[in-house]
Amino acid sequence: MNQKKVETKRFSFVNRELSWLNFNERVLEEASDRTVPLIERLRFLGIFSNNLDEFFQVRFASVKRIAQSSKSGKKVLGGIEAKELLKSITKRVIELQQKSNTILNNIENELKKEKIYFINEKDVKPNQIEYLTDYFLEKVNPSLVTVILKEEFQDFTDNKAFFVIKMELNSKLNSDIQEKEIFAFIELPKNLDRFIVLPVENNGIQFIMMLDDLIRFHFHLIFSMFDYNKIEGHMFKITRDGELDIEENFGKSYAEKIMNSVRDRIFADPVRLVHDKEIDPMTLEKVMHKLGVKSKKSLIPGGRYHRRADYMKFPSLNRLDLMYQKTIPLSVKNLGLEENIMQAVSKKDYLIYTPFHSFIYLIKFLREAALDPNVKTIKITLYRLAKYSQVVSSLINAVKNGKKVVVYIELQARFDEENNINIADRLEKSGVQIVMGVRGLKVHSKVCLVYRDEGLKLKKYGFVSTGNFNEDTAKVYTDYTLFTSSQKLLKDVAKVFNFLEVNYEFKRYKHLIVSPHYTYQRLVDLIDNEVNNKSQGKKSKIRLKLNSITNYKIISKLYEASSAGVEIDMIVRGVCCLIPGVKGMSDNIKVKSIVDKYLEHPRVYIFENAGEPKIYISSADWMTRNFENRIEVSCPIYDPELKKQILDTFKISWNDNVKSRLLNEPNEKKVREKNTVTTRSQFETYKYFKNLACK
Repeated sequence: MNQKKVETKRFSFVNRELSWLNFNERVLEEASDRTVPLIERLRFLGIFSNNLDEFFQVRFASVKRIAQSSKSGKKVLGGIEAKELLKSITKRVIELQQKSNTILNNIENELKKEKIYFINEKDVKPNQIEYLTDYFLEKVNPSLVTVILKEEFQDFTDNKAFFVIKMELNSKLNSDIQEKEIFAFIELPKNLDRFIVLPVENNGIQFIMMLDDLIRFHFHLIFSMFDYNKIEGHMFKITRDGELDIEENFGKSYAEKIMNSVRDRIFADPVRLVHDKEIDPMTLEKVMHKLGVKSKKSLIPGGRYHRRADYMKFPSLNRLDLMYQKTIPLSVKNLGLEENIMQAVSKKDYLIYTPFHSFIYLIKFLREAALDPNVKTIKITLYRLAKYSQVVSSLINAVKNGKKVVVYIELQARFDEENNINIADRLEKSGVQIVMGVRGLKVHSKVCLVYRDEGLKLKKYGFVSTGNFNEDTAKVYTDYTLFTSSQKLLKDVAKVFNFLEVNYEFKRYKHLIVSPHYTYQRLVDLIDNEVNNKSQGKKSKIRLKLNSITNYKIISKLYEASSAGVEIDMIVRGVCCLIPGVKGMSDNIKVKSIVDKYLEHPRVYIFENAGEPKIYISSADWMTRNFENRIEVSCPIYDPELKKQILDTFKISWNDNVKSRLLNEPNEKKVREKNTVTTRSQFETYKYFKNLACK
């Protein structure tokens, strides 16, 4: 594990980019874990690859831009020069790529024991030819984009994964042709399944062929008009800078500017070109020239196959024994799905923790609001949505029933920009009032507010969440959502919506912690309170569950609290620039990470507060962007029963000794203690809520 540290006068930190690669290695380790079902291991391999693609599009691209400028980048990169960091990243990525190749080979060997075989174009048996050829002609060939390379300019900016084909022509048959070699590009179709599942053999053997090899097997059909002695094809994958460059054009709408910028991504500078290491050097040079790749520093040699993110959608093969057992989402204690949720919430707060609880609760709340004749207005923030969103359908339903619906949709949700613009357009055409984010800030908060006429006044109902209102990701992301009719909380939520409408008005909040105005300072105050309590002999402790922590200032505050004797337990899934357990700096800090069946996504802050814990669920990680450049909401939990649930589930996670790792220690070793009962926190959390529902 690469542990590049950043030193300051008093404290040291781990570099953000290298910490992120450490996180992705933890994902990769799930692919190598023999206790994980085989098909799930392949899918973890896909997640690893997808993560790496996004890393190069965003983080690596940012560092590269700095390296290409006249600045060293030390200040923004925490004391490391950009050029040095690029070298460290490239070396680390090559190591991880090689590791992933080994893991994939091991998985394929284990699949053979289960009578599941991958075959390439050289392994095809006579009885398989008809099926494969029919499949190719009917489903693949019509989707292929094949381009013969010429000397003049050709635009290949939109290619992401493709073959480069080299044909050596038959000189006897083509004596009148000057070229002895012809090169071509074949784009790997994105609309087709990457894995061709052949009919099961009589002996129960299941063969699978990669789309790449199916294309290789049919080169003779694709290039039938050429007389060649030899033909070969090698895979490439190109990654381009994913940063949006929003133009200053007052004649265009904000949505148009975002959309134009999204389209311009295909013309962005290449930051990585992964290639088959077996390729001929001259062919490699030709590819680099055609794609505008000027530096070999962008090259990463790999194996035969690329775009491994496709493994995320590896087929189930009807082999339930090779996948995680599906769990049925639970009902919330004392709140059945057959009940009127808004009516129940009018009496007390409820907390759902997806995917352990059903996401249907949130949809049902919106459906009820859409139908209830007394509901007058619905306001909601949207960040990432499912492709076929029931949330969107519910909001349109509400408009059709005469409700005022206001949606604050973030158009710059990275890589979801186009989807969000299309959804915003659909909502607007249906009569929904659309507010397209806030210029200069991302609307990352997860809040909903409903106004209901109850006679003398409009009563507020709503929910605040740590996760996106997305029924697809709710199946695999863990997140808390608080349903409440607390008027004091919702008065603050209303202020958030007012700020979204009139950005220049400075709001003050009594209960919520809101970025960009307050989050950092409020967290500092809460940390200082624990320090003061410790000095006075009162109970003090800080427990945090985060996706990432990278802000050096807030880390320094935690270091100071540790030095003052405050015990700090942290569960950080992803990037962690904090170094725990360093004498004189972070003696009292422990950091763990959990990577398992579900993606750990909630942000939870627990401050002991002299025995009266202050507990918040939040949309905000402890990163500069969350403090300064985003609209975030952290919501206090007041109900004693719900506070206990969060404390209990945090404890379960902290006690994990199966999927938990100690961060920023050599090899980030998994937590293993002899003679202790094994605790796999995600499984135990499900049991916890199942037992709770039965009480």
